[in-house]
Amino acid sequence: MTELVTVSESTRNSYLHAALPRLSWQWRGFDLCYTVLGEGQPLLLIHGFGVTYAHWRKNIPALAEQGYRVYAIDLLGFGASEKPALDYSLELWQEMIRDFWQAQIQQPMVVVGNSIGALLGLMVLARYPDMAVGGILLNVAGGLNHRPDEFNLPLRIIMGIFAGVVQNPWIGPILFDRVRQKRRIRNTLKQVYGNPEAITDELVEIIYEPTCDPKAQKVFASILGAPPGPRVAELLPCIQQPLLVLWGEADPWTPIQGSQVFQEWATDRKESKLQVVAIPDTGHCPHDERPEIVNPLMIDWLKTLVRP
Repeated sequence: MTELVTVSESTRNSYLHAALPRLSWQWRGFDLCYTVLGEGQPLLLIHGFGVTYAHWRKNIPALAEQGYRVYAIDLLGFGASEKPALDYSLELWQEMIRDFWQAQIQQPMVVVGNSIGALLGLMVLARYPDMAVGGILLNVAGGLNHRPDEFNLPLRIIMGIFAGVVQNPWIGPILFDRVRQKRRIRNTLKQVYGNPEAITDELVEIIYEPTCDPKAQKVFASILGAPPGPRVAELLPCIQQPLLVLWGEADPWTPIQGSQVFQEWATDRKESKLQVVAIPDTGHCPHDERPEIVNPLMIDWLKTLVRP
C-alpha cells in the first residue's frame, strides 16, 4: 500500500459546487447526457450504480485545472440520460462507452471509474486497449449486481429474492417507491459512506432526482436481474496499461479484501505498473467522500503517465 497525501481544507473547498455544462449525445436513438471541462489529454469518468456524472463534481474541476480534458457521462438508464426498457448489462454500457469515445474523444484516454464504473473501466482497458493509456479504479465492483462467490450462500439467496420481488410488475413499483425516498437514500449512504460529512442534501438530491423519471423503476428492475458480467480476475491478464487502484477501507459493499486480487496479480507478474492505495475511514465512494485525498493521488499518478 502507498502512503497517503492530503491537501488543505481551503484547497478542498475549491473543488465543491462547480458549475458543469450539461451536454447531450445521441446513441442508438437514445439521448445520453454528459459533461466536459478543460483542455489536454482526455480523461473519461464513469459513475457507479444509482448515481450520475454529478457524483464527480468534486473531482472534475480539480483534474481540468491540471491540464486534462475531463469527460463524464451518465450511463444509459441513469442520471439525465434516457431510460428505455432494455435488457441492461455491462456489455451494453461497454459498447456505449466505445461509441462515445469514437464520436467525442478520438484519442487515447485515461479511464476513471467507481464501483460498477470501475469494472466497466477495466473491461474497456482489457477489450479496447487502443482507446486507453491507463486506468484509475476506485472500489471495483465484483459484478453488476450479484454478490461474489466468496459471500455466504444465505446472503446471495436473499439478494436473489429481492431481485425477483423488484421485477414483479405489481410489487416492484411499490418497493421501488419506498427505496427511492430521500430518507431511505440518506440511510443507505450512512451505511456505505465512511465520511458522514460527505452525506449532504446536495448528494441526496443528485441520487433522488433521476428516480422521479417514470421509467426509472423498470431500469432498476432490469439491472437487478441482469447477468453479473466478467470478474476482475478474468480481465486482469488482458491488462497492459498502468493502473492506479484506490480503495476505501470501510466499504461494506466491496470490502477492502477485493483489492487483494490486484495485489496478487501484481506480485505474480512482478508488475510495476500497478499501484494500490487503501484510504482509511472511507467507504464505497472515495472520490466523493475524501476528494482532498483522492484528487492529489489521481493528479500525482497521472503525471507519471507518458502522454501520447
